[in-house]
Amino acid sequence: MHYPRLPDWLVYGAVVLALLIAAVGRQERADAPPPPPPVPGEEGLPLGPASPFDPAVVVDVPGKAEPGTGTAFSIADRGVWVTARHVVDGCSKAAIVVAEGRGVEAQVHIDPHSEAAILTTEGGAPPLPLGLAIKLRRGDRAFHPGFPQGSPGEATSRLLGRENLMVRGRGARTEPVLVWAETGRTDGLKGTLAGLSGAPALDNAGRVIGVTVAEAPRRGRIYTTAPETLAATLNSAHENPAAFAVGEQVSVENYGRVADALRRDLRVAQVICLGGAAPAPGAHPPPGQTPS
Repeated sequence: MHYPRLPDWLVYGAVVLALLIAAVGRQERADAPPPPPPVPGEEGLPLGPASPFDPAVVVDVPGKAEPGTGTAFSIADRGVWVTARHVVDGCSKAAIVVAEGRGVEAQVHIDPHSEAAILTTEGGAPPLPLGLAIKLRRGDRAFHPGFPQGSPGEATSRLLGRENLMVRGRGARTEPVLVWAETGRTDGLKGTLAGLSGAPALDNAGRVIGVTVAEAPRRGRIYTTAPETLAATLNSAHENPAAFAVGEQVSVENYGRVADALRRDLRVAQVICLGGAAPAPGAHPPPGQTPS
């Protein structure tokens, strides 16, 4: 039996194709595995260190000081308090309000590199514990008890990340801050949170993780000092917070009651600048950014 003879070109073509397949199969491949799926909103990711490449938020502080009010909180029962710098910067006389129509004179220590300030009084209130070494994560919740619009009130928020606070006007500077999305506030409280400046930002264990310093009302943002900034301010003032301060568990269900208790015990108090400090500044998005 005779089989038909294949054309030479077909035989040579098959050989060439086989050699080509063998050569391609021997090539080295070092592909990376596919990336993991993205985390929605990056919630739960650890907060990274401050960077000059973080987004910026601009705050304008008037050059002329005017009388103002804000919030302060105790960090040592011997009479050491923390507030926001702009509440007392340029203040000829400051006072911690201890009862209606009554205040205790406070000495002011301004950190030129920070938006936090230290107040000292004769005698004090039970201190709040500090949690400045806690590793924060995006999505963490904070609670801000104080005196928005000059009256008792509070807000709660979730951590978005870091930004750089660019202060223009008196005391111009740039410092890293934490930016939070406001998620709740005192029932019936409308409009600005002015007067909440200087309030502690508390974690769910009642520990201070920052100082409330500004807001962007149209964007629903609250800004606080970064933990490392507040730690540096305390070091610059040579003030040591209480070693055994006790906090109370805070949640979205009880943060109003906890805030009431903190104000009643004067652990969180109103601070008044007599003879002139700038009113609480409003935070504005950087040029070119559209408010949400």
